Amino acid sequence: MGRPSKALIDRERIGSVALELVDRDGDFSVPQIAKKLSVQTGSIYHHVDGRAGIVELIRLRVTGAIDPATLDLRPWDTALAAWARSYRAAFAAHPRTIPLLATAPVRAPHALAQYERAVALLLDAGFPKDRVMAVLTALDNLVLGSALDLAAPEPMWEPDADGTTPLLAQALTAVGPDRADAAFDLALDGFLAHCRSLIAS
Repeated sequence: MGRPSKALIDRERIGSVALELVDRDGDFSVPQIAKKLSVQTGSIYHHVDGRAGIVELIRLRVTGAIDPATLDLRPWDTALAAWARSYRAAFAAHPRTIPLLATAPVRAPHALAQYERAVALLLDAGFPKDRVMAVLTALDNLVLGSALDLAAPEPMWEPDADGTTPLLAQALTAVGPDRADAAFDLALDGFLAHCRSLIAS
């Protein structure tokens, strides 16, 4: 038989299937991907550099939803806040990728390009060079934690009916339906206020 006119697999299909598996199960294996694509496991390795390469394909698909144009906004804190919101929305759509991607080195060119622009933004704003990565890492932590919070059950706290935590029960009643968004806004405002002080000092 001749070769098929269209390849059975490519990097885009591998990344798509891997993301589907992580969204469903929280992880993936190369044999699982091969099975879903109806190919031999070895065929996957012709297109990617092992598991790490597949992780970066997943990262590319998730971070592709982050709007890089937010980093063109000015002043710098408006840009950083808009980028953080877009970043949060992208990962909130795929919260089960967070443990996988947050513990793997970032190599995807698209993601690195956004960090390059973020570094340039902070340097242009006057941040000391030795504080830039601390600022971006802290923002990563804030955004990814909040994206996980969006995927958490509502409510997260379930006080006993015996009334032993009356203050907690009252606070939960008062918070309303947008607890996760309110918490993110509070944390982001505080983070940006501290970042402004870094420039001022």
